[in-house]
Amino acid sequence: MRLHPMPEFGSFTLLLALALSVYTLVVGGIALWRSKGPAADDGSGRLGETARRAGIGSFVALSCAAFALVWASFTNDYSVSYILHHTNKDLNTAYKFSALWSGQEGSLLLWAWLLSAYGFVLRMRHKVDVRLSAFASTILAGIQVFFLLLLNFAAPPFAIQPGPVAMDGFGLNPLLQYPEMVIHPPMLYLGYVGFSVPFAFALGALMMRYPGEKWIHITRRWTMVTWLFLTCGIFLGAHWAYSVLGWGGYWGWDPVENASLMPWLTGTAFLHSVMMQEKRGMMKSWNVWLIFSTFLLTILGTLLTRSGIVSSVHAFAQSSIGGWFYGFILIVFAICLFTFFKQKDHLKSENKLESLVSRESSFLFNNLVLLAACFTVLWGTLFPVLSEYVQGSKVTVGAPFYNRVNLPIGLFLLFLTGIGPLLAWRSTSLRSIRRNFVLPGIAMGVTFVALMLSGVHPWSAGDDMQAEIFSLVTFSLAAGVITAIAAEFLRGAGVVRTQTGKNLFGSTILLIRRNTRRYGGYLVHFGIVVMFIGIAGGAFNQSREQEMGFGDTVKLGPYRLVCQSFTQDSNPNYDTEYALLDVFKGDKKLTQLAPERRFYHASQTTSTMVALHSTLATDLYVIYEGKNPDTDKPIIKVFLNPLMNWIWIGVLIVVLGTFVALVPNLTRTAARARVEIEAPLGAEVHHV
Repeated sequence: MRLHPMPEFGSFTLLLALALSVYTLVVGGIALWRSKGPAADDGSGRLGETARRAGIGSFVALSCAAFALVWASFTNDYSVSYILHHTNKDLNTAYKFSALWSGQEGSLLLWAWLLSAYGFVLRMRHKVDVRLSAFASTILAGIQVFFLLLLNFAAPPFAIQPGPVAMDGFGLNPLLQYPEMVIHPPMLYLGYVGFSVPFAFALGALMMRYPGEKWIHITRRWTMVTWLFLTCGIFLGAHWAYSVLGWGGYWGWDPVENASLMPWLTGTAFLHSVMMQEKRGMMKSWNVWLIFSTFLLTILGTLLTRSGIVSSVHAFAQSSIGGWFYGFILIVFAICLFTFFKQKDHLKSENKLESLVSRESSFLFNNLVLLAACFTVLWGTLFPVLSEYVQGSKVTVGAPFYNRVNLPIGLFLLFLTGIGPLLAWRSTSLRSIRRNFVLPGIAMGVTFVALMLSGVHPWSAGDDMQAEIFSLVTFSLAAGVITAIAAEFLRGAGVVRTQTGKNLFGSTILLIRRNTRRYGGYLVHFGIVVMFIGIAGGAFNQSREQEMGFGDTVKLGPYRLVCQSFTQDSNPNYDTEYALLDVFKGDKKLTQLAPERRFYHASQTTSTMVALHSTLATDLYVIYEGKNPDTDKPIIKVFLNPLMNWIWIGVLIVVLGTFVALVPNLTRTAARARVEIEAPLGAEVHHV
C-alpha cells in the first residue's frame, strides 16, 4: 500500500474545513435563533463566539489544503490525478503555481479558499456590528458548505491516480501559458467570490429587519473592491484573448466571457442604486434584488464554466457537477424569495420620484438599461441550451445579435454617464439644465461636424454602416460627457480656489479629497468614456492575409512589413516556428516583429503567439498562421486596429477612480486645519 502524505493531508484538511463550516452554519444559526434582541444573546455570546472561531478555523484548514495542492505541483507529485493532468516537469515555475486554478477541481478549491479568506476578514471585523456580522457569517458558512461538499465528494482535487506513478505529466493547457493567466483567474475569482459578502449582509439585514441603511455603509467598500477586482479580471481576460487567441479581437461574446459580464452589469447597477437608498430612502427592493441577482449570476457563471453545457475556449471539460449547482441556485433563490416576501413591508420607500428630470430618474434609467443589457446577454448565452431542450438541436447566437441589441444600449448608457451627475436631486430646473448642458452640447455638435468633414460617412460604409454609426455617435457623445465631467471639476475647483487661495491644481486635489466618492465616481465615468472611445475605433479595423517568403512585402495602412527570415527553434517545453518581419512606416524602420506558432510536447497541442507594435493611435497585430504545405512559406495575417490602447488606458483610469472613491473624505475640520497650516503668513484664511 502506497503512502501519499501530502495528498492525504490535503484531503484531511478539506474534510476538517467542511466540519468547521457545518458547525459555523448550524451553531451560528442556533445562536441567532435564540437571540431575542440587542439585550439578549445577540450572536456574540459563547455559542455565537464558537461559531465565529470555527469559521476562522475553516480558513486555516482551506489554506492548508491549497498549500498542499501547490506543493504537489511544485514537487511533481504525479500520484495526484489533478497534478498529472495539469502540469509537467518542464513547466515554468509561475505556471506550476497557476496550475492551482487551471483545472476544475483546483479552481473550485480556489473559490472555496477565497470565500474563506473573505469570511476570515469579516469575522475578524465582527465588532463593526456584531449581530449583523453574525448573520452574514452564518450565510457565508452556508455557501462555504456547498463548495466544500463539492470538493470532498464530487470533484476532489487530491484524488490518487490508479496504477504506477507516471514519470511526467500531461502539461498545462498552452492557452494558459501566458503571463496574464497567472493574474487573470485569481482577479476574476476575487470579484466573483467577493460578491458573496454584500449578498450575505443584504440577506442578513433583510432577515433581521435591520433598521436604516447602515448595512449599505458597512458593505459599500466591500462591494466597490469586489467590483474593482471583477472589472480588472474581465479586462485582463480581454487582453489575454487579444494577445493569445490570435483572431484580432478582444471580445467575442463567448459564453464564459458573458458569464463574467452579467454580474458586472448588475453589480454596477447596485453601486449606483444604493446611493438612492442612502440619500433618499428609495429603491430598497431594487437594491436587495440587484445584489441577490449579482450573487446568483456569479454562481451561474461558475456553473457555465464547469458543467460543459456551453462550448467555450474558456470552459472546463464536460462534468457531472452541474446538478449540484442547479440545486444550489434553486435553494438560494427560494431562500431569497421567501425572505423578501416575508419582510417586504420593511422595504417600503421613504420618498417617491418627484420629477423625470432629476438625479433619481437618471439612476432609475441607469438601472433599467443595465438590466436590459444583462438580460440580453443572459438570453443569448442560454439560448443554445434552451433551443436544444425545446427543439432537440442547439441554435447558437453569434456576435451580430449581441452587437445589434447592445450597441444602442451602450450609447444610452454613455449618454446617462454624462447627464446623470449634472441633474439635481428631486427636480432640476430649466435654468440649471441650460447652464449645465450648453458646453457639453456644443462639444458634441463640434465633434460630430468635425468627424463628418474628416470623412466619417456611415451611409457609404456598406456592411460596416452600423459600426460607423456607432463610432460617430460614440465620439460625439464622448466629447460631450468629457466636457461635462471637466466642467464639474473646474466649477468645484473654482469655488475651492476662491475659499482657500490655492492654485487650480491644489484646489482640484482638495476638492477631490473633500468628496472622494463623488469625484472618484467622475473619474470612473471618465475611464468608461475613454474605453468607449477605444471600442468605437473598431469600426475602422483593417486586415490582410498573405504568404510571405524571404523578401516578400505586405502593406496595410501606413505600414509596410518585409519578411527577413522564417525559422524554427525548440526548448524542453515546446517547439516553435516563427517569422522575422521588419516594420516600416514610409522609409523609416520602426521595429522588428516575430510572430510565432508553438507546439507543446506534453499536451501535443499548438498555440499562437501574437506580435504587436502598439501606439496610442493604432495596434499593428501580426499572426503566424503556419506554413502552406505546397510552398513551404509561412502564412502571415496582419490586423490594423485603431485606438485599441484607449481601452486599456480607460481601464487604468477606472482603477484610479475606484481607489479615489475608496479613500475617506477629508473632513471639514481637517480641511480647515490644513488650509491654516499651508496659508502664507499673514494671509487671510477663508474657512469652508
